[in-house]
Amino acid sequence: MRRFFLLAVTIALGNIIYAQTTINRDKEIEQMVKEINADSLQWYIKTMVSFGTRNTLSTQSDARRGIGAARNWVLNKFNEFAKQSNGRLTAFIDTVTYKADKRRVDRDIILGNVVATLKGTDPNDNRIFIISGHLDNMRTNVMDSTLDAPGANDDGSGSAAVIECARVMSKHNFPATIVFVTVSGEEQGLLGANYMAAKAKKENWNIEAVLNNDIMGSNNTSETNIIDNTRVRVFSEGLPSYETEKNAKQIRQYGWENDGRARQLARYVKEVGERYVENLEVVMVYRNDRFLRGGDHTPYVDNGYAAVRITEMNENYFHQHQDVRKENGIQYGDLPEFMDFEYLRKNTAVNLSNLANLAKAPAMPEEVKIETKKLSNYTQLNWKAPKTGKVKGYYVLIRETTSAFWQKKFFTSEIEIKLPYSKDNYFFAVQSVNETGNESLAVVPTVAGRN
Repeated sequence: MRRFFLLAVTIALGNIIYAQTTINRDKEIEQMVKEINADSLQWYIKTMVSFGTRNTLSTQSDARRGIGAARNWVLNKFNEFAKQSNGRLTAFIDTVTYKADKRRVDRDIILGNVVATLKGTDPNDNRIFIISGHLDNMRTNVMDSTLDAPGANDDGSGSAAVIECARVMSKHNFPATIVFVTVSGEEQGLLGANYMAAKAKKENWNIEAVLNNDIMGSNNTSETNIIDNTRVRVFSEGLPSYETEKNAKQIRQYGWENDGRARQLARYVKEVGERYVENLEVVMVYRNDRFLRGGDHTPYVDNGYAAVRITEMNENYFHQHQDVRKENGIQYGDLPEFMDFEYLRKNTAVNLSNLANLAKAPAMPEEVKIETKKLSNYTQLNWKAPKTGKVKGYYVLIRETTSAFWQKKFFTSEIEIKLPYSKDNYFFAVQSVNETGNESLAVVPTVAGRN
């Protein structure tokens, strides 16, 4: 009897394995992911560390030391990559005079973000996708702008990811525009990101997604000694803080507290990242950032853009915001030897695969509506074609109200669908998709006949 049971289980498992669907990857994106190089990432970080300090208040006139030298080096890398882009990649240091605030800036400074723009090939497509890391760093005292501060992981890792993505992606064409930026002033109060997000809002940039990378290259924790290079966190807020009371009431009525733009982006990052990067789980964290802490994605969120933060799974506070020293047998300081460059490679690949998939995809479908004319256990959705991009069809996504992730996808080439799933029990969304399987971000339907 026992032998029969084991045989039955074996056959059942075999059927399950046989029934599994092979993950379909875009061949071009798959090749780009393979080009990401751990040795290149390590070299970028060691070069950044070699500038001694990258504190935002540090020297901008020394050719070999300080934030000025570091910015110029990043600009030179971007310009080097531009040579392989057929004129589509352009770079500059975007500067502004920041007046002393007597808090974390004790004197007037020139604040500068190094920005490289990979122009999209479709003149009708004005979508922008941003990858960001902060170039500046700090010692234990954020105002110490003269003594050495390696800043290998915080945030050499995020800046290295930005540079490596630019290196690989500049050789390829995308309908939409991708912006690679290393900002300054993060440790002084998100200054560079605030400047760029405000500029984008003022100039009406059509930013659909911002991937902010900060502290993403170490695999171990302080105190608990957990070691794990198979998971990475993506932080996203649920209900945007800038929503008006009217919108907040609507969100509560429809049950959309978990379906803000940033949360939709986080779901997308998880699905696409795990599609292209092996042996890595993207863990969604349901808060805008770590507890009582902040990052460069927040100014974009505050200006109405979808933005998330990508951060290593287990932070080590012995190697973060610490002067280099040894106490009680513990080595403090943000040094390159405490990093895992293979882990950083995987986390960089999560960024690249998402940027590429978004920039290759059609725009999001327009005016997605859910019909409520009569009570029904069916759900009927309709929408309009996106403004730009060649569309093969649409994915209609559904999930139970208690599920964090989309659970089912239904493909249709039409602009409407009727599904035997009750709107009482499920959430719905719609994505545009093209011939190579690149999906837009998901759009949650509004109620037909209502604003």
